[in-house]
Amino acid sequence: MSGGGRERDFMDFGGISGFDDFGAGQEDGPALLGRERELSRIARLIDAADGDGPRVLVLTGEPGAGKSALIDRAAAQARERGRRVLRVRGCEGEQDLGFAGVHQLLRPVLGGVDRLPAHQRDALRHALGMDPAGGAAAPDPLTIRAAMLALLLDAAARQPLLIAVDDAQWLDVGSLDVLAFAARRLDGEPAVLLLAAREAAVSARFDRDFPHLTAGPLDRAAAGRLLDAQPQPPTGRMRSRILAEAAGNPLALIELTRAFARDPGGAPPVTDRALGAADTLPLTARLENLFAADLPALPTATRRALLLAAAAGTAQLSDVPDAGDPEVWAPAEQAGLVRVEGGQVRLRHPLVRSAVHQAATFTERRAAHLTLAAALAHEPDRRAWHLAAAALGPDEEIANALAESARRFRHRGGHAAAATAMERAAELTPDPGERARRLLAAAESAMYAGHPQWVGEIAGRVTTLTDDPQLLAEASLRAGWSLAVTLRHDDALAFLIPVAESMATPAPALALSALGTAATPAYNSGDPRHRHDIQRIDGLVAPQPDGTDRVWTRAATQPFTDRPQQLKHLTAAVDTLPDDSERTLPGLVTLGGAAWILDETEEAVRLLGRARDHLRSAATAGANCTVAQALALAHFESGSWDAAQAAAEEAFWMATEAGADNVAVGSPILRATLRAARGDHVGARAQVADAIRGRDLRTSRSLYVRHRHALALAATAEGDHETAYGQLRATFTDEARPAPVHYHASLYHLADLAAAAVRAGRADDARAVLDAVRRTLEQPRSARLAAIVHRASALLSEPEDAEPHFRAATEDPAAARWPFELALARLDFAEWLRRRRRTAEARLHLTAAHDTFVRLDARPWTERAAAELRAAGVTLTPADADAVADLTPQELQIARLAAEGLTNRDIGARLYLSPRTVGYHLHKIFPKLGVTARAQLRDALGRLPDSD
Repeated sequence: MSGGGRERDFMDFGGISGFDDFGAGQEDGPALLGRERELSRIARLIDAADGDGPRVLVLTGEPGAGKSALIDRAAAQARERGRRVLRVRGCEGEQDLGFAGVHQLLRPVLGGVDRLPAHQRDALRHALGMDPAGGAAAPDPLTIRAAMLALLLDAAARQPLLIAVDDAQWLDVGSLDVLAFAARRLDGEPAVLLLAAREAAVSARFDRDFPHLTAGPLDRAAAGRLLDAQPQPPTGRMRSRILAEAAGNPLALIELTRAFARDPGGAPPVTDRALGAADTLPLTARLENLFAADLPALPTATRRALLLAAAAGTAQLSDVPDAGDPEVWAPAEQAGLVRVEGGQVRLRHPLVRSAVHQAATFTERRAAHLTLAAALAHEPDRRAWHLAAAALGPDEEIANALAESARRFRHRGGHAAAATAMERAAELTPDPGERARRLLAAAESAMYAGHPQWVGEIAGRVTTLTDDPQLLAEASLRAGWSLAVTLRHDDALAFLIPVAESMATPAPALALSALGTAATPAYNSGDPRHRHDIQRIDGLVAPQPDGTDRVWTRAATQPFTDRPQQLKHLTAAVDTLPDDSERTLPGLVTLGGAAWILDETEEAVRLLGRARDHLRSAATAGANCTVAQALALAHFESGSWDAAQAAAEEAFWMATEAGADNVAVGSPILRATLRAARGDHVGARAQVADAIRGRDLRTSRSLYVRHRHALALAATAEGDHETAYGQLRATFTDEARPAPVHYHASLYHLADLAAAAVRAGRADDARAVLDAVRRTLEQPRSARLAAIVHRASALLSEPEDAEPHFRAATEDPAAARWPFELALARLDFAEWLRRRRRTAEARLHLTAAHDTFVRLDARPWTERAAAELRAAGVTLTPADADAVADLTPQELQIARLAAEGLTNRDIGARLYLSPRTVGYHLHKIFPKLGVTARAQLRDALGRLPDSD
């Protein structure tokens, strides 16, 4: 190709919406999602033009990674900071033109040529074809390079300079020599060089001697946000497929999304669905140019071997039968499409697989799958898949084989694989009724795999296949579940409530399942109408012997009613959880949620942790953002804040992939709460604002209350008690008899409301709230809620009546299960005691509270407790754990995992980070802890207290 060369590494949209979609909100223009590390490093390079630091940075990455976008951003930032920018972009068609790249770079400053010494001036004019005579002897290379460097430094002396080089892999050799010569001589000069090239094509001149920065794949959360920023974001299974195929490549994410938006029905028909195309997506011409431009020129035998490898779906050469001699792979290796070593053939990128499939004909794809099926007679699951891929239409024998495969996957905990297999089995099933039943089984597996939109798509197809009332009710149940994890609470309940009511007598088990599913959107909505409907229909279903099948429903809709009986049923249900994995998961999830609602927080962590481990136990298990979200909340309340942070981040990326916006909003709110609790009030407010932007939380009262609490905590951390009170007061109605905005969530902020009221001079108003709410709460209360009510009562009581409430809030041993809340109560009590000159008693509570705040890294409250301790006559000495103050929660988590001996890849798998990102964090961790090697981490961390 000539002119502009091949496609730019990221995108040159030239005004087309899409570059702007890559993010929003940075001061220098639209944010590049997931590129905060790269942008920070580039900003330091720009600052070095008139400061300290390396003057050269080599930016690498695969095609489509966004290198050109980063170069564009660097140029914009440099101009805003008063730098001059000289740019050059390599052009494949000009690689053979000597000094073509330098000519492009220097054009804006060629007017300064005449200021150079005569021999340099003449050499430069000759090299760039500016000498009309052209008869002089060619100048020596050193003079040319020195002249070009002198011209650059002359420009830099007038204004600090950024030299920006893009697509360096296509620059001519002479220009690369000049740039390398200049790069080694920029120290102490007001100029910096940013050079971008494809990862596998960095010139040897820049390969070793200069700092490198790799723009790797976007992480899953950033990739999901990039999809959401597109004009027509993909949903359901297509979203998951695009995320998998693009593998974090920004250009691939955008191009695949746009291709699907242009032709949503462009997926292959049933007769060709699984011929590789079932697992790959059609590529645009742009992506073909980037990932498989050399494919058509390969020998026929090589293309056939590539097709077999792509269809096999594994890297093992032994799984690619009849591929031919080993030499067959050489042309593909030379073209950079594969790497063959150690008995494995690895495709450079998942999109190479798509390109191979797209280039093959229907007959070639079918033949490849039949070849593989014949070679896999000893592996029934894989054989069934390849037979399905080769099927020309409905085939009950193949459908049965796939259905059996799905059952095996599900038994092993592979819910996502089970859903995929059963869905394909349904497509190949001739009988409509049996097809409907198999689709429902697929929807159930997709539900356990955590793919709500996929569940909704599958369930919607059942209604066209049958008029069986029970099958239709089950389809509505699945459709309702698919909406239950979104913010469309009313729509979810419109499916679920009719199912529960109509099946209460003929199919009580199905009715109870519908009620259990409905309890989630009813809780999140907080609308009393929905809870009353569920309670009414619950009364229509015949009583069950042990009541365990109603534990979640009743906890979610009546959390403060008949607590002893609810705990009895919870304990019985946990004790009778089935042993087989297929039935254990739903019980772990619902009972874990019930335990959390009922303030059995330790049990909630145990059950939800088991559910998460169950989902992770098989490579094909999928994930479930609602489990991660509930676990994050339980961890936060139990004082395991690092674990809460990790679980909330995990929940967020899963929610963005699944389209579960209830979690996609709730997870950032929890992370903002953690930020506020640790003193980052500015970051907390920004994260809340970002999470709720464009959302109407009036119909999702649980999130409304949680976001108010996060903002209140941020205000408290800043010392703005008036704002804190206003935020917390908004979690209760503004009526003569105030009521909770959310019947459950609001009550847990009563004590914080009271604390803010006292400092803001609003005690009378807060007392009215407390009195109204206290009259509605049944006895006995959970130890947690009892402590919260006692703390609020103590703060709002007359001084002579406060002490019994303070003691009740701090002396119940069970209150230690919620350490942050207990520490707040101890701090309030200690302040009350010190004001009454009972200093010795105050010190005990202050010391305990301070220790808790330090362990949690709750910095504003640590400082407040420390000030009270000093006022009480206690001299504080620097803690041995000072080093941990400089570590972020994520850095501390990574350091601990590395100290246990985990590799970067292992740590990345645990925390859903790339190994490169883990390495970047360790690079920052070592100097903070004063170590130089991983082997020293265990000793360094051994001097620190456990943060959990």
